[in-house]
Amino acid sequence: MTRSTSLPDGGAFAPAWHGSSPPAQLLILTQRSLKAHLAHRRTLILAMLQPVFMLLLLSEVFGSIVDLDHLPDGVSYLDYLLPALLVTTGIGPAIASGIGLVRDMDNGAVARLRTLPIHAPLLLFARSFADLLRTTAQLAILLVVAVVFMDADPAGGVVGLVAALLLTCVVVWAMTWLFLALAAWLRSAEALQSMAYLVTFPLMFASSAFVPVDRMPGWLQVLAILNPLSYAMDASRSLCLDQPLGAQVWSALGASALVALFGASAAVWAFRRPLV
Repeated sequence: MTRSTSLPDGGAFAPAWHGSSPPAQLLILTQRSLKAHLAHRRTLILAMLQPVFMLLLLSEVFGSIVDLDHLPDGVSYLDYLLPALLVTTGIGPAIASGIGLVRDMDNGAVARLRTLPIHAPLLLFARSFADLLRTTAQLAILLVVAVVFMDADPAGGVVGLVAALLLTCVVVWAMTWLFLALAAWLRSAEALQSMAYLVTFPLMFASSAFVPVDRMPGWLQVLAILNPLSYAMDASRSLCLDQPLGAQVWSALGASALVALFGASAAVWAFRRPLV
């Protein structure tokens, strides 16, 4: 939007620029974040391969000791693990999103951007969308490697895998907002990493990700049932394995919406604080 002001003698100043529209700003800021990812190619390649290594390691370690009688009929441990690993893989990029925000706040990038006529919350939304695109690429590579090179053959087929991928993207985007909120509040990469370990390890292992919940000790079953990630993993697994969905997908989407709403509100509020 521009506005011209007139001089007393009838002349005019140059039009005053008040910034581009919010959608245009969001697109430009998202492109900026994507270019930052692409600029570190070695880091990007390692990030894309990390989920594949995790799948190979966990499928071999746990697959060699898990009793297949405790899994759904006709389901291999690889097929059982793959849907849950989609969700757990998304935790790492969500943490990295918060750390990236802290670094931008430390190196002055955020301060420079704030001097421009842009809406400050769009910086957070742009980062979340750019990191979501990177995570989607990671998960897609994981699925392709699992199916093509590791002979994963979930009963839901391609449709089930794509549906699980889309559901996981929603869940991961919601988790990203939690870590963006922590980053905007703590403003310390070290403190954020310490907090992330305290939060993510119980969420990952006290869940239905690696073994059926009914095979856990009683107290751990309670934690797994209360764990919000268990709903996402169960929904993803049902989609991949072509099992009855019930209310699992809606529960996962509803929980993700609440988490995203809370996280985004907290992140924007904390981000608006002056940079000290």
